[in-house]
Formats: sequence, structure tokens, C-alpha cells
Amino acid sequence: MNKFTPTKLAIFSSLAAALLVGASPAISKTVGDDVIEKNRAALEMNTDGKGFGPQSPRDIDSKEGTNKRVFGFAAPSTQMNLCNIHFHKNAEHKGGEFTTYAGNGDGKGYMTGFKYDGALSAAETKPVNKNICAAKGGSLMAGDTIELHYVYTSNDIKPGPTLGACLSDSSMNPGLRVEGQVFVLVNDDDALDFEDLAKVEQRDGYYQAVNIPNNTGTPVEYIGSTTGPSFNEKASPLKVSWSVRPQVAKVDINSVGEWCESNEFNEDHAHGVRNLVTNEKLLSPIK
Repeated sequence: MNKFTPTKLAIFSSLAAALLVGASPAISKTVGDDVIEKNRAALEMNTDGKGFGPQSPRDIDSKEGTNKRVFGFAAPSTQMNLCNIHFHKNAEHKGGEFTTYAGNGDGKGYMTGFKYDGALSAAETKPVNKNICAAKGGSLMAGDTIELHYVYTSNDIKPGPTLGACLSDSSMNPGLRVEGQVFVLVNDDDALDFEDLAKVEQRDGYYQAVNIPNNTGTPVEYIGSTTGPSFNEKASPLKVSWSVRPQVAKVDINSVGEWCESNEFNEDHAHGVRNLVTNEKLLSPIK
């Protein structure tokens, strides 16, 4: 069993917060715009002049950003170890083929974010006859959008559950990179297989997700942070290099359900979404 030092445990808590808050509930109500405005005002108050670095998620079609806490990009993912794979219900980022706002949601990260802009056939959206990734109460459905995060670390580790897998006792401040891909779930066994998309192998001494799509547009690279609704009113202190692909790929919903039933990351549900960061003082410029 892995042991955590107090320092490591504190950093682990910050990392894992993006995943452990905002799991999809079975029933929720939509909050008003005033709640989102309150979130944004609190984020401004809790970060203004306090030295926090650029935040995520953001609109990847906008290059604007004035945050001055700039740090270098992490190494390419091929020179890092994959440490975790997880996904969020609806896209956290906005841009490319996912600009349709899902609504304010419940104010806790559920039923908000952005959806695929394109049209699907009746066959693709035919309901499945079982719950999909519903361990926390909310089943995914054909036609839903998800944003998949392949998380990489500069640490010498093995992939595992939660973002704590990205840490090690030998380095408490690793370089972190997330390869982001948005998918739309379709009831079509000819679509991409999620278990293939999440396949992990060692290549040249590094753990790699070997089937990340390479035909969904040039990734938008920027400097940001960890995400998740726990950071709606406070900044994430973690520094992350992001690569987000602008085009959406179709994945078979049944294969997503099979992956949720058994995977090395103990992932069994979709995670919540952080409010889109729009304050330019909390965004890095995209070159």
C-alpha cells in the first residue's frame, strides 16, 4: 500500500479535488445566472493580486490572456509518463466543434459545460438498455458529450487511480501535461472503441496512451491549471500544460460503459465541470 507523507498528502488533495467534487447526481435543478455570476465574483476576489497562475478551462478559440505568472511548457507527452485517465460530462473547454452551452447546471459542476455542435442520426442516439457509468447516480446517454483527459507527469511512476498517481515522494513539483479530446457518445459499434482509446503501453521507457486520436485537428496548446468544479470560486495552484483538440470524435457508448466497469484507474462515472474561466487576468495568452 502506498504511503503518503504529510506534504505529499496536501498536494495530493489539491490535485484530486478536480476529480472528487462534482460527480453526476441522479437528480438536480438548474441554477440561475446569478449563481454563476457569484462564482465568478468570488473567484476574482480570491485571486486578485495574490499571484496565482493561469487557470483552466478556457475558450480555446480565444487567444486573449494577461496573466503574468507564465511558466514553461512541460515536455511532450511522449517524453512523460501517463499517470491517469478520466473524463468529464460535457466539455469543460469551449471552442472548435463544442461551443453549444449546456446551461448553468446545478451549480456544482453537473449538467453544465459545452456540447458537440453537430447533428447525429436517430440510430446514433438510440437509447441503450442499461445504465452507463452510473456509479454516482447519473447515467450517460447516447448523444452526450464528454471531455477525456489523458494526464501525464514528469515523475517516474506507474498509471493509477486519481491524480495522486501523478505524484511521487522523489518529486513533489512534477511537470504536468493534459492531452484533451472531446467525444460524442453514439450507439454505434462501428464508432471508436473507448477501451482502445484508453489503452496504455510502455514505449521507450514511458507509459503512454497509444491511441489518442491524431485526426481531430491541431491541438491548441496553452498554459493553465487543473480543473473541476471545486475551483469555481478559488484558483487551482497546480501548473499544467494543455493540448486540446478542436474537433469532436464519435465513440461507441457501450464501450464507454464497459470501460467504466473495469479499468486500472478505478473510474466508474463522469466527473463534474468547472465554470469556464473568462477573466483575462486568470488566462495565459495563446500564441
